[in-house]
Amino acid sequence: MTQTISTERTTSAPGLLRTAGLPYFLIAFVARLPFAMMVVGVLTVVVSARGTLALGGLTSAAVGLGTALIGPFLGAAADRFGQRPALIAAAVLNATMLAVFAVVVYSPAPDLVLLLSAFGIGASAPQVSPMSRARLVTIISERMPEQARARTLSATMSYESAADEMVFVFGPFLVGLLASLIAPWAPIAIASALTLLFVGAFALHPTARHVSAARREDGTAPSAVSELFRPALLVVVVGIFGVGLFFGSTLTALTSFMADRDAAEQAGLLYGIMGIGSAVLALGVAWLPPRFSLRARWLAFAVTLAAGAVIVATASSVLLMCVALAIVGIGVGPTIVSLYSLGASRSPLGRSATVMTMLGSGVVVGQALASAVTGEVAERLGTPTALLLPAVAAGLVLTAGVVNWFLTPAPRW
Repeated sequence: MTQTISTERTTSAPGLLRTAGLPYFLIAFVARLPFAMMVVGVLTVVVSARGTLALGGLTSAAVGLGTALIGPFLGAAADRFGQRPALIAAAVLNATMLAVFAVVVYSPAPDLVLLLSAFGIGASAPQVSPMSRARLVTIISERMPEQARARTLSATMSYESAADEMVFVFGPFLVGLLASLIAPWAPIAIASALTLLFVGAFALHPTARHVSAARREDGTAPSAVSELFRPALLVVVVGIFGVGLFFGSTLTALTSFMADRDAAEQAGLLYGIMGIGSAVLALGVAWLPPRFSLRARWLAFAVTLAAGAVIVATASSVLLMCVALAIVGIGVGPTIVSLYSLGASRSPLGRSATVMTMLGSGVVVGQALASAVTGEVAERLGTPTALLLPAVAAGLVLTAGVVNWFLTPAPRW
């Protein structure tokens, strides 16, 4: 009997599934969709209602800026008061802001009001992905056998990254479908409803009660805020920021590349080659041997990412661009998994949600900044120059990986 129990407890995936429950993963997956729909949905409805692409781009950037600036504070609130109250408040506020935005965009309100309401959408975004990672990390680290934790954490980060990739490929597609079949405002309205229903369900799920045992009785963390700024953690934030830069510059440069061929609307399809490949490879990270350490994975896959980015910069045909994006997908998915795994392992006691939202915000900031800069570069200097920027972003990811190598002690076997 003892042997049977021991065997069951060391089986990582079923242990986590029993603790969290399969419905949790389904709810958490759908609850990510509104965030994936927001930026593209805002751009779509602004261009349709106001007739200006420039304002649409600024409005989308305002959404990203709101998420980047306020997201970590939402994570800190979840660490302090628990995920349930933080998420319920965010879900109600975000659904309201989406509805307000839909009204403002069709009103004669000035552009500044439109930008402020878009900022409010981003600022109130519920941050489901970071919260899910933080929730599962807490369950793994405090409620699972020690010998099963490393493998389960790797598998969990792989799944979470793959889920993000799939949602961010499917989200824009869903926006285009709804806008075409119903109306440009439909994606915003449906995102509002999904936020209330599924983010609410995510907040009310029993796993939301799994808070870190390291928190004190008054809810505060035993670790100091200054521990969030340790070099070993900051280098991970820089790495994930570089990934965000890569995403933003690649999509924008790819749009310019396809626009030169009178097929700008096909940029999303080509981008999907990278997204789907990235999701598949992210899932595959769970089967990598433990001796292939996280610091080594970061370097190895960042090199692959950089190599693909160089081919992107020199691609002269759509076929070669597809090959380059497939190579990029091999590198970017496992890199993201490695970065989130390192962030989870380096989170100060009681601050996992804060760290995960810092990393999530790093992606958003990088993506928004790179989209704006790359668009300007493409317009002023042309597509060939814009196609160089993904390689610059990949270089930052690789450089941060080199720095991390020297900041990380060699694993003991």
